[in-house]
Amino acid sequence: MSLDDLLDGYRAFRSGTWPAARDRYRGLAKAGQHPATLVIGCSDSRVAPQVIFNAGPGELFEIRNVAGLVPPYGPDLRYHGTSAALEYGVRVLKVRQIVVLGHGQCGGIQAMVEGAPDEAKDFVEPWMSIARPVLKPAPPDLEGTDLLRFYEAKVVRLSLTNLMSFPWIAERVEAGTLKLHGFHFAIATGVLARLEGDRLVPVE
Repeated sequence: MSLDDLLDGYRAFRSGTWPAARDRYRGLAKAGQHPATLVIGCSDSRVAPQVIFNAGPGELFEIRNVAGLVPPYGPDLRYHGTSAALEYGVRVLKVRQIVVLGHGQCGGIQAMVEGAPDEAKDFVEPWMSIARPVLKPAPPDLEGTDLLRFYEAKVVRLSLTNLMSFPWIAERVEAGTLKLHGFHFAIATGVLARLEGDRLVPVE
């Protein structure tokens, strides 16, 4: 989309969507946000959590980064955008569930498996090293998109594991006030699958 396209989209929002949604936005402005769900998803332009889950404004607190990765807990003097958003969502907003949303044809997963392109070595390659533990031998009969899907599911599982390394997440999960879920969205078919163990089971 060009800048003109973006501004045309805004004008359509103001003339079409805004009049019907005005009261909702005003309520959100007055009362603040109180989303029940935090979604960790990929920055991929084809995978928008608000669209996939048909959510409205104020319903999802979203964290998006390359491959929808969650790093392990590690407070230090470095920059931690994903961890900062997690802290705000869990400790301040007190969300009741966290959804890790992986997806098909993920460029980050492909860079991890096949090697990052030269143009993505400054930040993408070291970022994807978070997921390096999943790069164990895959079933020998898998290749191409099936192999990538195998690793896409493994990365969702890894992010769920890393979430539990945050003490204030683990405490809430153990207390039953916070639930963690893993999903995978197939871009080509529009099918959402839930991670159950190491299996992806389509949502009916």
